Amino acid sequence: MLDFATPLPAPTAAEPALYCNSLTEYARRKTITVPIGEVPLGSDFPIRVQSMTTIDTLDTLGSVEQSIRMIEAGCEYVRITAPSVKEAQNLENIRKELRARGYHTPLVADIHFTPNAAELAARIVEKVRINPGNYADRKRFEVIDYTEASYAAELERIRAKFLPLVKICKEYGTAMRIGTNHGSLSDRILSRYGDTPLGMVESALEFLRICEDEKYYRIVLSMKSSNPQVMVEAYRLLVHRLDAEGLKPYPLHLGVTEAGEAEDGRIKSAVGIGTLLEDGLGDTVRVSLTEDPEREAPVARALIDRYTKRPGHAPIPPVKHYPLDPFQYSRRQTHEVANLGGINVPRVIADYSQIPVTEHEQLRPIGHFYLPVPDKWRMNDLGADYLYTGSQPASFMLPNGLKEILDYSAWLSAGDPLHKFPLLSVAHYLQNRQKPDGVHAVLNFVAVTLNDWSAELASALADDRTVVLVARTTNEHAMADLRRLYVELINRHLTCPVITLRSFPDQEGDSLQLYAATDIGGLLVDGLGDGVWLATDQLPELPLADRLQTANRYNSIAFGILQAARTRMSKTEYISCPSCGRTLFDLQETTAMIRKRTDHLKGVKIGIMGCIVNGPGEMADADYGYVGIGKDKISLYRGQQVIKKSVHADQAVDELIELIKEDGRWNEPESEL
Repeated sequence: MLDFATPLPAPTAAEPALYCNSLTEYARRKTITVPIGEVPLGSDFPIRVQSMTTIDTLDTLGSVEQSIRMIEAGCEYVRITAPSVKEAQNLENIRKELRARGYHTPLVADIHFTPNAAELAARIVEKVRINPGNYADRKRFEVIDYTEASYAAELERIRAKFLPLVKICKEYGTAMRIGTNHGSLSDRILSRYGDTPLGMVESALEFLRICEDEKYYRIVLSMKSSNPQVMVEAYRLLVHRLDAEGLKPYPLHLGVTEAGEAEDGRIKSAVGIGTLLEDGLGDTVRVSLTEDPEREAPVARALIDRYTKRPGHAPIPPVKHYPLDPFQYSRRQTHEVANLGGINVPRVIADYSQIPVTEHEQLRPIGHFYLPVPDKWRMNDLGADYLYTGSQPASFMLPNGLKEILDYSAWLSAGDPLHKFPLLSVAHYLQNRQKPDGVHAVLNFVAVTLNDWSAELASALADDRTVVLVARTTNEHAMADLRRLYVELINRHLTCPVITLRSFPDQEGDSLQLYAATDIGGLLVDGLGDGVWLATDQLPELPLADRLQTANRYNSIAFGILQAARTRMSKTEYISCPSCGRTLFDLQETTAMIRKRTDHLKGVKIGIMGCIVNGPGEMADADYGYVGIGKDKISLYRGQQVIKKSVHADQAVDELIELIKEDGRWNEPESEL
């Protein structure tokens, strides 16, 4: 029975201004329309898909052929790099050939460092993208103590450099994206605002104010970062600042920079992009994968299409007191129950309710390995913390690092109070919590939905330090429904840990990892959640071998979501750019080679950048960097400091490993278990 009428204590902190139309009802943020060729952008139109070519821009036919593959894969805008005037000039040839072949997809020129290239490109293509961090500045990694007068003088210098492009765009009807990147903020912005979402927002607003002064409004804005947490906070703050300053509601281009490849790249992209789409933010999406660009569009489309039927979802009680700061991460305060909540990292629950646990080898897919000769168990970095066996208890003693969760009725007859814990419905919990041996003395999992909420449950939770809630939902607007439950707990000062459980029985391929990363990762980036549980509804229909393979995939996705949300680092992270015409080596091959040598380094972040434009700035979040600076020439970085220059590509990976060893962060990979 829903009970949201009981008076709540006043929130302990001032409530921040909201950044979206509603926290509980899905609705696109209302924006102005920006004409871009024949494909207008804004809230009156569908969310658009785009990607970027990786062919050298001077290769006209190569660029045209790749653009066509991207368009046929679903791209509605095609971005092409123009690092110098000669590439900008060749955009005309690319555009003419595409038009001659019957393709009228708008082209976007990507500009870094070169205003003269931008001014030329703006006369040719439908849109230009500039980076306010390097359009009028050169990064020297200096901290400068500005006075108000000296800072104002810097803004005038920027105006003088930027104004010609604004006037050309206005004359030719060319659109512009002002695209801030977290890793390439100027020394001026860093000196005043720091390496923060606020700095990212202010970097764009400095340029946007010039556009509005000139009454030029064909603007799209972006706030990209390789860290989804930073990215989400920056976009939210941008929307808030636009409203606060009375600026126009410009459309938003969403993307996580340098997301990487394969599963990790898709999960990281979904945590960032999906979280914002959930709240109605975003008008065009680019998923940046270290793969062929035509592979990006279907991923973006899968993220977007989830919201075509979202309006009209089951109603969710409105939020009267929002206790979260959407612009700064803070983990929800919880008390510790066993190894859940408190200061513990979020835990992973592996769902084996459809897999009879009869052999030791069946735990290998979730990171637990039995070694017969020493008769011992070992666990790798992706070892699940809990095993849900439903109504079928495991037939052998589980390893010490793995505890078992059973359905309540099965737990009652299991007779193992040390290693097995019950999963109760709200009704079973309320009926049995005060009976002798009615519940576990230390740890009880209670499955709850927002519809289960009641004053009786709230009262019971306030007095019980053994409960971990398992939050579930059947609402199509899932993340908002789950967040509403977390908000209720916070506002009632209930500090029990919460596991987020999601089920996707009809989803396969990319959709499964994208949806799970959105629904669970979107909560984690707001500090909500003490564990991840992906249910296995569809497994009974599969052979046992396939069920075990699926369990392995679910386990990998769960740990990947925690890593992308920056809440539990369990493996090496690769911040690799998606390649473009500036790239100086085969990024996919090089990334695979570096991954093969280093993927055992838990928690180490390695940036792999195709050119100096994308490094060291774009890998600001990395511990080490591998950056192309010329043909077969690599620079190696520690953080943002170059350590070795002009290393030949044949020796560069070995030199990178030596650098990691010098810092004491290397360990030899273990033999295959």
